[in-house]
Amino acid sequence: MRRAQPLPPADRKAALAAAGDLFLDTVGDVPLAEYERQVAEASGVALAVVRAASRSIARSATEAEEIVRQARPTGAIDDWRGVPEAGAVWTRRGEVLVVQAPGNHPATHTVWLEALALGYRVAVRPSSREPFTPYRLVSALRACGFPEDQVTFLPTERAVARDLVNAADLALVYGGSEVAAMYRGRADVSVQGPGRSKILLADGRWADHVDTVVSSVAGFGGTACVNTSAVLVDGDAAAFAHELARRLGELPVARPSDEAAVLPAFSLERAHALEAYVRGKLDGGRMIPGGRLAAPLPGGGAVLRPAVVLLDRCDAPQLSIELPFPCVWVAPWSPADGIGPLRDSLTVTAITDDEALLSSLAEDGTIGNLHIGDRPTHEMRPGLPHEGHLAEFLMRSKTVIRDLVPHRDGRRLRP
Repeated sequence: MRRAQPLPPADRKAALAAAGDLFLDTVGDVPLAEYERQVAEASGVALAVVRAASRSIARSATEAEEIVRQARPTGAIDDWRGVPEAGAVWTRRGEVLVVQAPGNHPATHTVWLEALALGYRVAVRPSSREPFTPYRLVSALRACGFPEDQVTFLPTERAVARDLVNAADLALVYGGSEVAAMYRGRADVSVQGPGRSKILLADGRWADHVDTVVSSVAGFGGTACVNTSAVLVDGDAAAFAHELARRLGELPVARPSDEAAVLPAFSLERAHALEAYVRGKLDGGRMIPGGRLAAPLPGGGAVLRPAVVLLDRCDAPQLSIELPFPCVWVAPWSPADGIGPLRDSLTVTAITDDEALLSSLAEDGTIGNLHIGDRPTHEMRPGLPHEGHLAEFLMRSKTVIRDLVPHRDGRRLRP
């Protein structure tokens, strides 16, 4: 793959757009509906969530070139030939990107499409939990013009994963705190770790914002890094926690392939282990209403009902816990507490009129994204950074200064 030349930019753009269209049709004799049902059953992600992810993948493929353009520095151009005398050229840091893909949500595969748009050759190692999405996407890309030396699907044993990372020029790796620690300090690895996204309710009217919190906690089935895992309340945190638990408790318990499904499903063993973990972390916190979380499903497996835990202080360590189902920790907050409890978050939704507070949140280097007002933490838009622009990791600006340029017939011409 490293020796292969990237497709011309126009060909990459056309092939990506065609692959996005094909992804929503039939790929390798597998219709879209059959693929989506496979993903729901295998991963436990609700069918409605998988369907939305399909549309997101197709849209991202179509718009990949425009998305990376929005990340390019305004003072740089794509091609050195366009430099009149001196200028900056945006160029790749390497040639091959390895992706250690997760299995929590199909839409995570929208991100590496940007690398293809930039001319990288991409090797995707799928999650054993959900290999269907990357296989379908790579197959669609191959069918639409990307040769096998441009994009490939590499299912491997877990023990080989680090070897792939070390063999590549750059790597995009998903995982929890252990994975983040494994690759900490490596400039050639971008780790997409836990989100620990939070909401601050600080306008004194929490009852007006319950819909936003419910969406933030349970959107995408509560499986994504942009789902809210902690809420800080300036006011009656207990009353808010009870209302939030009531609303989340209305979500149906259903098999992931059911049209009504919202919540994720797990093996019975995994569901019981996650519930035991939550209960083991209460440490004075109070689960509301306190009933069983694991709801067994006919035919096997279980859905985890949402967990709402009320804490007594905003510096409680539980506020950093993120789990793969709707689990939210609620704590009281006051302006005197400052932004400390909100740090180390992928996204913070701040509902407040305090501009000084908003400025502090916007300027804090440990907060990835700031949503102001009733905007769910999971709200994302093509072209806007998620954990920064991926292109910031993949590309760099290089100075090009030109004087006399050799001509192919031997003459030397000024540009």
